[in-house]
Amino acid sequence: MEVCLSGDTPPTRSIETCCRYFRDDPPKGDFPVQKKSPKLCGSNYPLSIAFIVVNEFCERFSYYGMRAVLTLYFLSFFHWDENLSTAVYHAFSALCYFTPVVGAIMADSWLGKYRTIIYLSIVYVAGHLIKSVGAIPSLGNQVVHVILSMVGLFLIALGTGGIKPCVSAFGGDQFEEEHTSERSKFFSIFYLSINAGSLISTFVTPVLRGDVKCFGEDCYALAFGVPAALMVLALVVFIAGSGLYRKTPPQGNILLEVCKCIGFAIKNRLKNRSSQIPKRDHWLDWASEKYSKQLIGEIKMVTRVLFLFIPLPMFWALFDQQGSRWTLQATKMNADFGIYVLQPDQMQFLNPLLILVFIPIFDLGLYPLINMCKFNFTPIRKMATGMILAGMAFGLAAIVEVKINETDMPRLVPEESLIRVLNLAKNPVQVTIQDKDLFQQPVEAFQNPAEYSKLLLNGEQQSLSFTLQYQGLSLPFNYTMKEKLVYSLIVFEAEGDLSSRLITDLEAKPENGLAAVRFINGLNQDVNLTIDSKWFIAVQRNYSASEYSLLERDKYNNGKCITEMGEFPLELGLLDFGASYTIVITNVSGGAVKTWKSEDIKANNVHMAWQLPQYLLISAGEVMFSITGLAFSYSQSPASMKSVLQAGWLLTVAVGNTFVLVVAQTAPMAQWAEFVLFTVLLFAVCIIFSVMGYFYVSVDPEDLEEKEEKRETPSRGNMISLVTQKTKL
Repeated sequence: MEVCLSGDTPPTRSIETCCRYFRDDPPKGDFPVQKKSPKLCGSNYPLSIAFIVVNEFCERFSYYGMRAVLTLYFLSFFHWDENLSTAVYHAFSALCYFTPVVGAIMADSWLGKYRTIIYLSIVYVAGHLIKSVGAIPSLGNQVVHVILSMVGLFLIALGTGGIKPCVSAFGGDQFEEEHTSERSKFFSIFYLSINAGSLISTFVTPVLRGDVKCFGEDCYALAFGVPAALMVLALVVFIAGSGLYRKTPPQGNILLEVCKCIGFAIKNRLKNRSSQIPKRDHWLDWASEKYSKQLIGEIKMVTRVLFLFIPLPMFWALFDQQGSRWTLQATKMNADFGIYVLQPDQMQFLNPLLILVFIPIFDLGLYPLINMCKFNFTPIRKMATGMILAGMAFGLAAIVEVKINETDMPRLVPEESLIRVLNLAKNPVQVTIQDKDLFQQPVEAFQNPAEYSKLLLNGEQQSLSFTLQYQGLSLPFNYTMKEKLVYSLIVFEAEGDLSSRLITDLEAKPENGLAAVRFINGLNQDVNLTIDSKWFIAVQRNYSASEYSLLERDKYNNGKCITEMGEFPLELGLLDFGASYTIVITNVSGGAVKTWKSEDIKANNVHMAWQLPQYLLISAGEVMFSITGLAFSYSQSPASMKSVLQAGWLLTVAVGNTFVLVVAQTAPMAQWAEFVLFTVLLFAVCIIFSVMGYFYVSVDPEDLEEKEEKRETPSRGNMISLVTQKTKL
């Protein structure tokens, strides 16, 4: 297994840039394949790297494009709730960071990097194709869709994770030993292709989902199909360069060797628990009967750094919620930027964009400025600052969520319902309900309805007596109310007499920023309505109400109303994000239909731009945490053990995602409260990490190796060999 030596390349995509594997100490001498690859334009760059860079761009476009729309796919296509959608999203993300260990073992111990990339890319393509087919609505029922999607996601996770430790390492293998400068520049281009694929796909794929319609709804089949096509292209391009590649055979996997050594040490220690057996300086020394002192010493060095990794999953638990909780938050916001309306899942493109902007600003501006101020901004302090910034981002997300909730419908509890009055008569009406103290003032004709009033029931349902006082008359009506439902009492005149009708309203905002609209036909004849030439609604006469229709946010002024008297234009105006409307057709006069529009549920009034500060903070935190963390941890371990640290780093991402799915499934709470919970947890972990870093002694691995060989470093029984003295790194 190979690792990324972050000092050689400018990392630009978080875990993707810093966590790619390549060999820190290329094998000496000639590669097993002696032929030299043709060069690019007479330079020292082998032609084969062009195929590898294009392959990486297509593969990253494929992965990030598919993942960008995944949460909304679960929410809208499967109709899962937000917690289940979030849990499955993070289960998939966690699996994507567990499987690189499998891919590295396959490449280093069995197949070699080239064949591992080929075989797992085929698995990858199969997963994408199955996922795309599973998103076709007409293919089977929901059970079929779920099975196909889950199988597809599993294969994608195996493919993307499996090739993760191989592609960049394989690119590094293409260079001859003396061309180290060209190899470093190649990795810069390689990571640029990662960012380009991520940035473009997270912007384009949501457009394919939301702006293109197929099968009468959002086109998830296309949104998954285009990434699938890009992965097919990635595989074809990679195979096309086969004759140009330098291919090294498997050379053994150090991670397996480390695991075997640790296992043997534990087993041997348990076998020799007698007090008569001399103690050893370190628990790993119990492996000395089988393994070399050099290997044992190097593992001791690695465990010191792995100990610092223990708090790190909490950062990734927050960071990866950009594709789940933050995307769900964006669906409840106003996405109109004037010249362009963003899709809620498009906001994710801000992260790779900001990373590209922040890296040169931090490296060339912020860090040198801090050094000029004589402040010792150590790697541990940078990482802790990154945690603080991520925690602040979630604090802002909590504040935004509270503001969003102001336009939400109240949450109903058992034995409770909501009611309001729509007075469609010509004069004011006074409404009283048996034993209820509601509607103190008369409701004016066509008065914009007030907020819903809470109605307490004496059971799951209750029959209530309503009295309508109208022009000196008192008219009784009886209606049965059920708990946890929302009602509108329509009062109208029919054939000269006052009448009423109780209809049910939406209980929550429409999902995904859609607008809901229904019609009440106040004419004495049936009508057929056409909205935007594709929505057809029939409404019966005498104040009958249609079902709600979900529409994209837009101005709808080109509708038609067809009656017995003819066809008339129908103008609805703006149907805004997340709002619910009742439109009453009152009469036909002057060759036009007269309507009255009531907003049942308020539109989303918090603009999506308010998410920008939290994206700025978490992206800045990523630069300070991820890039710094890898550079620091690699500097603290011997070259032969960097692959073990790589595996440990990737596992922190997997554990962080696992923590999110556990919280989503076992501790459901209000979303703002969950954001606050993660903020508090990360701040607490940051304090723990800072204390651990304060007592950590920075070392030179070469010096530590010499000390270990001479047995001069006592570490009695301390698993992680931490020297507990204060130091400034």
